[in-house]
Amino acid sequence: MLKMKVIEKIQSSPQDQGKVVFSFEFFPPKIEDGVENLFERMDRMVAHNLSFCDITWGTGGSTVDLTLYIANKVQNIICVETMMHLTCTNMSVEKLDHALEIIKSNGIQNVIALRGDPPHGQDKFVHVEGSFACALDLVKHIRAKYGDYSGIAVAGYPEAHLDAIGDNGVATPEAYQNDLAYLKRKVDAGTDLIVTQLFYDEITAALEPIKDNDEAVKAYGIHLGTEMCRKILANGIKTLHLYTLNMEQDHILKANGMVNC
Repeated sequence: MLKMKVIEKIQSSPQDQGKVVFSFEFFPPKIEDGVENLFERMDRMVAHNLSFCDITWGTGGSTVDLTLYIANKVQNIICVETMMHLTCTNMSVEKLDHALEIIKSNGIQNVIALRGDPPHGQDKFVHVEGSFACALDLVKHIRAKYGDYSGIAVAGYPEAHLDAIGDNGVATPEAYQNDLAYLKRKVDAGTDLIVTQLFYDEITAALEPIKDNDEAVKAYGIHLGTEMCRKILANGIKTLHLYTLNMEQDHILKANGMVNC
């Protein structure tokens, strides 16, 4: 397949003709059977002509080998442009460089640079000596080492980063502006693409009466996801990135007219 940066695929798509660019996120399953099941789902899902997919990276590089394996297979066998997560949490610069060299040798150009969640059992991110302190550091490092080869994405937070949100669930205007300023620094350092993190209106009230009914919760989740996509598209945004939770998303794609079958 012709390899290219994700940003180039998005920019070359005829969005002015109403075409929606959509992509999927997958995570490495915890069991071997889960990996094979994931590939089976991927084979069906990529038939819908998605633009790219990204593969997550466990906290502290806990899934590094499996993430690399899945990303390589998706890129070179399933033949879908692949973007791999990289996180700073408990990852030395040497380990990150090793991962970057592996993905380059496999023809993967795209990475999403993230600080990462705190390790299990910790409430807050703690900078470990010999590692990067934030996504900005990682973006600078990738761009300095690989120049224009890498397509770099970062996370953006419509409601502000969790660290900027107060106990009342809302970021102050000052905290929100600081978060935006930090996002701009990531862009200025060489970021090509911003992927928004999960965002949604308060859903506690809707979930409370159905919390013990798994099927009802699932149906509500599909409804909420579909309505969110419709609102986004109605506001002129033609790029949708769906966090699949490794489940097929045909229902959302069909509801928003992105697939015909």
